[in-house]
Order: sequence, then C-alpha cells, then structure tokens
Amino acid sequence: MTGTLVLAGTPIGDVTDAPPRLAAELAGADVIAAEDTRRLRRLTQALGVQPKGRVVSYFEGNEAARTPELVEALLGGSRVLLVTDAGMPSVSDPGYRLVAAAVEKDIRVTAVPGPSAVLTALALSGLPVDRFCFEGFLPRKAGERLSRLREVAEERRTLVYFEAPHRLDDTLAAMAEAFGADRRAAVCRELTKTYEEVRRGPLAELAQWAAEGVRGEITVVVEGAPEKAAGEIGAEELVRRVRVREEAGERRKEAIVAVAAEAGLPKREVFDAVVAAKNAQGAGGTGTATPVTP
Repeated sequence: MTGTLVLAGTPIGDVTDAPPRLAAELAGADVIAAEDTRRLRRLTQALGVQPKGRVVSYFEGNEAARTPELVEALLGGSRVLLVTDAGMPSVSDPGYRLVAAAVEKDIRVTAVPGPSAVLTALALSGLPVDRFCFEGFLPRKAGERLSRLREVAEERRTLVYFEAPHRLDDTLAAMAEAFGADRRAAVCRELTKTYEEVRRGPLAELAQWAAEGVRGEITVVVEGAPEKAAGEIGAEELVRRVRVREEAGERRKEAIVAVAAEAGLPKREVFDAVVAAKNAQGAGGTGTATPVTP
C-alpha cells in the first residue's frame, strides 16, 4: 500500500496555538520534510516531541529535486509530514509541487489544519469577510507590481496580500495609486506574537505611516472596490478595463464584450469608447488610429 502525505499547519507566532494533532504527527511520521530544519527543531523542542522519522529539508531551492525522492517514499508506504516555517504548506510556501505529484500518483493527501495568517488578518481587519481572494506576494519590480494591482482594481471581494516589511511602503503607495487613496485597508503585523499590531485606515494614510519603517511579518487586507452604477463608469475607465484584459491575453473583441457585461452597458458603448481613445491617440502625433472591429 502507498503511504500518506500530511500537510501540517504550524503556528504563525504563539507556539501554544499548535493543535495536539501536530505533535502526534511530528512524533509518528516516517519522514518529515521541513522548510527550515532549524526552526523545526525549535518547534519540536517547544512541543516536547522527539521525532522518530528521518528529517529532510524541503524549501524553494530544492523543491524540484527533492519531490521525486519524497514521492518514492510515499509509494513505498511511508507517512510523510510536510511543515513550513509558519502557517499552511503550499499557501505562498513550499508544498504545491509535492501535492500535485502525490495526487498524480493517487497517493492519499490529508492535512492537520492550523493557524492561518490569511484568515487571522481577515478576521481582525474590520473589513468585509463574506467574500475574499488571496493574492499572495506581489511582484518586486515596481512596474509589474502596479500592473498586477490594476488588474484587480475593480475586484469587489476583499483582497489579502503578504508583503515583506522593507517593501511595504512602496506596495501601499502603489495600492493607493491603483485602488484610490481613500480605499480602506488594514496592515496586520506580527500576528499572535508579542508585538502584534493591526493598523487600519485609508491606503494613502497607511503608506505614509509605513514610510517611517515597519518590521515583522506582514499581511495586508484591502477593501474590495465599491459597486458602481452603470452611469458612473466613464469612457476612460471602460477603455482601461479593456486594456487590462488585452494585456492579460484576451482578444480586443472578447475584452469589449466582457467589459460591457460586467458594467451592465451595451457593447456598442464600450466599443465607441475604445474607438474614441484610439482616434485620440492617433491624433496625438504617433500615426493613424488602428481600426477596431466590434
């Protein structure tokens, strides 16, 4: 019989948040794959656990090479426990590659649920939590980061991001540019740790605060875009939405149809806005406008 892959959530701060099952799995696993073996050692010592199984490292730099080895152990009947530094494996942490490989081989995959920075930040943010989407880490380059943010500028669900402290001020400033300076947000820092802090306010205000320097593990929660009535969406915004979809790979015709549908407008109105923008661009001195077919 094949073994079982166990994804185990680990504390994001306070070690006493560890569920009892985590200690049992750490003690009984045949193989423990850890993002950082030193942090694993500190965790097992804090929990009073002595692992009996083999401990191997499993991090971003060796995921591709080590995954076949772990799959082989699973196929041989081993119980493999995967833990990352904090939170749930594969959620912006190593793990997805191993889970996908195990599923492909029909190997059982289960989980020990544990603390989650995403859900904890959502609950503490004071923002709507009935619908949300997790966006992980944004690109490091400023242009790519702003482009990614503009893609979700009209997303009405609450948005959750992870960010490094030294990039937080730039990220919040880019969010203020893409989403609007007054869009509400919450910066959650050092969740469940001694110096836990949740700073709430408009994006522009938070960016100014972060410019003074922020330390620790950061989760950012941003309010979703307000729903606009059809008449409130101007031609410039319609053109921007079409452009975002085109940059994401959609054909112009498909983008126009999609934008019209989400805005509750006739396709012709969106088409006319795109044509007018093209004509204006052509009149700006770079050549004639590109023909557009509805």
